[in-house]
Amino acid sequence: MSTVVKSHEIVCYLQRVMNSSTKYLFRSLAILMSLTCMFSCSSERNEDFSEVVKVSLRDVGHHLLLANQDSTSLVLPVVVLDEFKYQLLFEQHLSIEPDSLVTLVKSSFQKSDLPEFYRVEVMQCSDKDVVYSYEMKYEEEKSIIPCRGRNLPKACYIVSVRFTNASNPNIINSRFLYILPLGILLLLVFVFYKRKPNGVLGFNDKNYASIGRFKFYPEQNKLVKEAIEISLSKKECELLAIFIANPNQIIKRDVLMKKVWEDHGVIVGRSLDTYVSKLRKILKDDDSIKLTNVHGVGYKLEINY
Repeated sequence: MSTVVKSHEIVCYLQRVMNSSTKYLFRSLAILMSLTCMFSCSSERNEDFSEVVKVSLRDVGHHLLLANQDSTSLVLPVVVLDEFKYQLLFEQHLSIEPDSLVTLVKSSFQKSDLPEFYRVEVMQCSDKDVVYSYEMKYEEEKSIIPCRGRNLPKACYIVSVRFTNASNPNIINSRFLYILPLGILLLLVFVFYKRKPNGVLGFNDKNYASIGRFKFYPEQNKLVKEAIEISLSKKECELLAIFIANPNQIIKRDVLMKKVWEDHGVIVGRSLDTYVSKLRKILKDDDSIKLTNVHGVGYKLEINY
């Protein structure tokens, strides 16, 4: 008796958690991969990108100073304002020729394989007023480069660079690398579930139990046979779950009555026989399964595997 009761409880438990377990698995995998990319892949990529930008801007600053016949003063450390905005500062005053600035930045960024969408602003140190700016786009004919040939007089300047389009192919490629491992892992999990063999009995990934040519959906109180749905009452569903959990085993009447009726505070007489008779009529269309009466003892679900 205890074995039958335990089996029924296991089936009921599986009914409750089967849907949620799959959801939790995918949710956990997604969170795990997202956190991994966020704190590992993303940080490393952003740090690498930032370091490349710093090197390129210092190269630009070096050549701007050389154009001013200055080979001794320093290019100050590049300031990172955010992920896509950087500032180049100088130790000494200098003059800036817009044509040279455009050429130097473009050449340095191309050598470093940096994005081709960016905006450059030259600001005065004293009041942060923008005295010259231009914008480069992926298609050169759409770039905006005004006032070429008008030199900026010698003064203290800050050169600011902002990468203006996060959808630039270089950035897309790096972000694609973050997403790719997650996609591959989810695909493998999906394939695993699809290929996992379903036993003759037992709940599968769609939360049904196979019994002969029938599919039993306990949470929906129904049987399905060749696309035909058969609705079950709550009691029929509870009885069938017990039988499916104990195939080819005699289940005593008192066990069935206790689990389906007495545990809910209801004591019945012939109700058990009535419900079993209804199930027997439903299952009779499949010769591989049979719900039999063991006289004076109980019932048995016979299954020919």
